[in-house]
Amino acid sequence: MENKNSKPISSFEQRVVDFTSKLIKYKKTVLFLSLLVPILAGIGFSKLKFNSDSKIFFKEDNPRLISYNKMENLYTDDDNVLIALAPKSGKVFTKETISAIKELVDSSWQTPHSVRVDAVTNFQYTRADGDNLIVSDLITDIDSLTDEALLKAKEIALNEPILFNRLINKDASVTAINITCKIDTNEAATPQIVNFVRNKTEAWKTKYKDIDIYISGNVMLNNAFSEAGQKDGQTLIPLIFLIFLVMIYFFTRSVTGSLSTFVIIIISISAALGVSGLVGINLTASSSNTPIVICTLAIADCIHILAAIIAYMKTGKSKNEAIIESIKINFVPVIITSLTTIVGFLSLNTGDVPPYADFGNISALGMIFALLFSLTTFPALLALLPIDVEKKGFYNSLSDFALKYPNQILVTSIVLLVISSVFTLKNQLNDEFIKYFSKSISFRTDSDFINENLTGVYSLDFSLPAAGEGEINSPVYLNYLEKFAAFAKSQPEVVHVSCFSEVQKRVNKALHNDDNAYYSIPKDIKEAAQYNLLYELSLPYGLDLSNQVNIGKSETRFSVTLKEVKSAQMIDLATRLETWLETNTPKYMHAKASSLTLMFAHIGRQQVKSLISGAILSALMITLILMITFRSIKYGLISIFSNVVPAIYGFGIWYFVLGYVNLGMTAVFGMTLGIIVDSTIHFMSKYLRAKRELNLSTEDAIRYSFENVGRAIVATAGILCVGFFILAQSTFMINSQLALITIIIISASIIICLLALPALLLKFSK
Repeated sequence: MENKNSKPISSFEQRVVDFTSKLIKYKKTVLFLSLLVPILAGIGFSKLKFNSDSKIFFKEDNPRLISYNKMENLYTDDDNVLIALAPKSGKVFTKETISAIKELVDSSWQTPHSVRVDAVTNFQYTRADGDNLIVSDLITDIDSLTDEALLKAKEIALNEPILFNRLINKDASVTAINITCKIDTNEAATPQIVNFVRNKTEAWKTKYKDIDIYISGNVMLNNAFSEAGQKDGQTLIPLIFLIFLVMIYFFTRSVTGSLSTFVIIIISISAALGVSGLVGINLTASSSNTPIVICTLAIADCIHILAAIIAYMKTGKSKNEAIIESIKINFVPVIITSLTTIVGFLSLNTGDVPPYADFGNISALGMIFALLFSLTTFPALLALLPIDVEKKGFYNSLSDFALKYPNQILVTSIVLLVISSVFTLKNQLNDEFIKYFSKSISFRTDSDFINENLTGVYSLDFSLPAAGEGEINSPVYLNYLEKFAAFAKSQPEVVHVSCFSEVQKRVNKALHNDDNAYYSIPKDIKEAAQYNLLYELSLPYGLDLSNQVNIGKSETRFSVTLKEVKSAQMIDLATRLETWLETNTPKYMHAKASSLTLMFAHIGRQQVKSLISGAILSALMITLILMITFRSIKYGLISIFSNVVPAIYGFGIWYFVLGYVNLGMTAVFGMTLGIIVDSTIHFMSKYLRAKRELNLSTEDAIRYSFENVGRAIVATAGILCVGFFILAQSTFMINSQLALITIIIISASIIICLLALPALLLKFSK
């Protein structure tokens, strides 16, 4: 209820009233123009593409990406499909199983963009035949295979460093086929490869039902990003629309208001995605759920406007009068809340992960359109349609509680803040790309099986230079490789090491009548070079040494396969290996570890460092905006408490939920800061209106805020939580965990806004 001593309407408010009156008068024209925006923006939909390349998570100037690309240019590409085969009998080396594996190996060569296929059956077994070097497939004539020949092949495989714990496990119960592909920038290559492999293996499984198949590799990883995004788009987005329609009606009891809000959501999302396509932004697994975020946030503006309209209509005002009054009191708060949310999302551009910058930019675009449509299209649509109002009182017990126990609330809040800060710092960064996906994605479950039963899917690669061209055959260089390999194998995280010195030792032994005493590095560089040349000439097409040796014979690839380890452990191992090289080898051999897995291990740390400045900047900008909006430094500073503290509470609680944060969660602070500030702005704006314009006391001003925005704040928070809960069902775990911690932070922000903020106002209003 307005106080009799309330101040007359200001000139600004009069302009808002005139603006809203014209919207109501020309409502059909406004609606027609509003619909033109998403229709025109829809042209961009044809240019909106989904990018599933895992490299998009890294900027082009990222030094680790540059190093990784250099590695791929020097040697065979790292894009692969690893097909693990697990006979139900637990025995790989039976005639039936080997025959089935060879059949699948032969068909694997037909895989689109494939350049190499490695398996136990076609392993290039090197041996002597008198003075001749014989290099051939480990298993050739399947029909004439005897039990003795199979036993010998098994013994060779289990004692071959290149195969053991890579393509065959220690029990010889699981083996693998590794298909290496050359994709480059071909966007259609990944789905082509995945579809071919899946179709082939499904047909093969029908024929060989006693062998289970598990598929992993970098190509499958890239496809998993796309698969997760498409799966979410088909299930979560339609679900959220349906649930939001029901929830909006539940909170407003207005069919018209629910449908009108739904229209604003649809046109805001359409316009945002259309413009994104026009400016060249691609969708990724990280940004494909922006419709859910836009949908969730666009509702907030409409709820506040609609709640005020219903409240005014309950006092006896006509529908048009209620719309004008609602826009008058919500015009500035809606603009400021949208602006602060936009600032929060745009702060993601300060990070080092382009997909999250895209996520922030698309969401910011959505908020711009939601702001535009909620202040124009929404009131025009409500003016056109009838609104039913349910006569129902408002519940104010929270305001009484906050006014009765301000000191206890503040002390409790500060104690919880200190405790939460301690546990917030205990959270660790961890970016294991396998855990980016839920177990409903086959890549995750298949990779887990391969990790547990065959080999690791995480790796580290080094390109180790020799003293010059041809110097990779130098005994000095080869001996350094041997020592480095011995050190790497001694590390607890390592399951397999592949290096060029193993090839030289195997060939040296073969050329000395398979005498085990010669399973060592050749003693002369010329001799080693001749052995290497003879061996390469004996290799069939597609199985040469290009995956290990560069063209100039001046560098070799040193690969380390790891167990499933956390990011910190992987970074620590890489540092240990790099330090060993610096300490124990000549300067020309010093090299840095490089791999896709290592890049993901580092990405969280880089993102945190980059976003800290962005988060601080956005927090300062939002605080400055609030100081200007509230025309008070004091109230601007008070708002910081209710805006920043919920995030600290959230991360403190998260320590007990999971204990680590990943790539997506690094964006939480900047994103949620822009979201939770909405409640603060609406509460504070009503409080200051009551104090300055209605001349109410502090206690009555707080009650006025609860009466006018309490329900809207709770309703908005409830809808936000439900929206992010639906996003938490995402098969892309980065999005899922981002949504879960956002729910925790939003829940904490409502408690802070409706309890701690009134207590602070009561404490410092004097």
